[in-house]
Amino acid sequence: MANAKIIEAKQQEVNAIATKLRESSSTIVADYRGLNVAQVTLLRKQLREAGIEFQVLKNSLVSRAAASAELSDLDAVLTGPTAIAFGKDIVAPAKILSDFAKKNDALQVKGGIVEGRFVDAAQVKALADLPSREGLLSMLLSVLQAPVRNFALAVKAVSEKNEASA
Repeated sequence: MANAKIIEAKQQEVNAIATKLRESSSTIVADYRGLNVAQVTLLRKQLREAGIEFQVLKNSLVSRAAASAELSDLDAVLTGPTAIAFGKDIVAPAKILSDFAKKNDALQVKGGIVEGRFVDAAQVKALADLPSREGLLSMLLSVLQAPVRNFALAVKAVSEKNEASA
């Protein structure tokens, strides 16, 4: 019979994983099979610098935690060796893992949970291809500035025309 201490420790680990699943805006699941230690260390460093927690977890524990967090759709990608990136930013984990996967074929992004909804690998890739927050803000700013800039140019052209005719 299983030891009560072991069961309690596993239950605490399931609760901790469930809390991370609930609190993270973006949870991306990847298969890291085939990466060497140096590559995994580099990936962990990149993720850590972006404030993303990256863990290798047992599928059975993650499955129980996902059920506890009412995210049981995650079970579809919990096969084989599983590493999970928990992030507060929606795009950053997907972007970093996808960029790393482009350079290292061994890393396979399986899917994940974004804002409480299950996303498959293709959706994670689409999310990773979005511009950064700063890029989106600069695009928005240029769109907002265009009408004002065009109006100012039109007023300047009219005033120059009036000066030339006067």
